[in-house]
Amino acid sequence: MKWQLQEAKQRFSEVVRAAQAEGAQFVTRHGEEVAVVVDIAEYRRMTGADVAFKDYLRSAPDFDALEIVRPRQPARAVEFADER
Repeated sequence: MKWQLQEAKQRFSEVVRAAQAEGAQFVTRHGEEVAVVVDIAEYRRMTGADVAFKDYLRSAPDFDALEIVRPRQPARAVEFADER
């Protein structure tokens, strides 16, 4: 939902309740979006603020499932300049 800044200031508790129940609440000034009010759980999810280090490590990609195909051809020849 969109709220005009003046209305959002006057009804801030309602804006916060709406953010918790319905999702992000956009605040506009002169018709232009200038701010967003979001539920704290959504904010933490977006920023990754409450992720424990062990959970962060566990969320890494599964490299065991990664199949790497390497070329079977020999490496290219490398010529070195004569050292003098």
